[in-house]
Amino acid sequence: MTGALNGVLVADFSRVLAGPYASMLLGDLGATVIKVERPGAGDDTRAWGPPFAADGQSTYFHAVNRNKRSLALDIGAAADQRIAQRLAERADIVLENFKPGALSRYGLDYQSVVTTNPSVIYCSISGFGTGAGADLPGYDLLVQAMGGLMSITGTDEPTKAGVAVVDVLTGLHATVAILAALRHRELTGAGQLVEVSLLSSLLSALVNQASGFVGAGVIPTFMGNAHPSIAPYEVYQTADRPLVIAVGNDSQFSALATAINCPHLATDNRFATNPARVANRSALATELTVALATEGADHWRQVLTAVNVPCGPINDVSQAFTLAAELGLDPIALVEDAANGANQVANPVRYSVTPATYHLSPPMVGQDNASVIAEFDLA
Repeated sequence: MTGALNGVLVADFSRVLAGPYASMLLGDLGATVIKVERPGAGDDTRAWGPPFAADGQSTYFHAVNRNKRSLALDIGAAADQRIAQRLAERADIVLENFKPGALSRYGLDYQSVVTTNPSVIYCSISGFGTGAGADLPGYDLLVQAMGGLMSITGTDEPTKAGVAVVDVLTGLHATVAILAALRHRELTGAGQLVEVSLLSSLLSALVNQASGFVGAGVIPTFMGNAHPSIAPYEVYQTADRPLVIAVGNDSQFSALATAINCPHLATDNRFATNPARVANRSALATELTVALATEGADHWRQVLTAVNVPCGPINDVSQAFTLAAELGLDPIALVEDAANGANQVANPVRYSVTPATYHLSPPMVGQDNASVIAEFDLA
């Protein structure tokens, strides 16, 4: 079996998270990914620790840099700049997240690359676009703040997500865009420029909250673990520890009410329909908390799951991996070339014919210079 992107060459000039996440996904699917980075220090995330892996590199770097070969180049130096340009000339995909316009001085911007490589798919990732926001720094935390996510997250004050979720979402959008552009090139022979910004990706990912504003003028705010449009859909305290209950329709609510020995709640006008439950969320929470306090979380999980009411405990990351393993999801991947790093978090997609592969562990800075330069005739 070969990867779906076998034979596709990616020149990856991106750093930190959004771009490297996208290029790693392409590498998982069989693309040859050449990671271009600074000699010596390399990608900033190599030093973003602790924790550090056994090879001395940060586990942050490991998270998004498997299935790549490292080419260390000083693109400000003439000889290295020419190597980078040759790589871009040969690449099917060029991926970068420099400050908009910064690569033009090195002959690595889209207009320069497309002149010698007209079929190239050139994906540019920015924080706030290439117009009036071009000079704004594209850090995930800033976009979470300025893009509205923090305003709807938290309990007592606006709060960031526990992971750089905007970078991840942008990397996913970039990957989808690149694959669509590859399909277009397959049909027409034409490459194109693909632009993705963190801010636009976040606004799209706000889904119902964004739609509520665009379609109805509603400006949401943080609600803790509650949902603005569904109830009961949050965290509830039991006799020993919290339990998440996620009821999505009236039938599930009726089953919940019966299971916790409060069948009358399903016919109470305050709670009989989802809009009514949302309007009376506080009163409903009081009723549920009293009922759930009679037993522990494990008891309620067993009882509620038996009647198809979605519920579950709040796991830590270790428990989450244990759960995935128990469910047969194989969350940890074995890297075939394990010389330079530990095992990896598995690609989440399963393919019946062209599965993701894990053939290269995250590289050391510049470890592949000689082989890459020779193989692709870059000298």
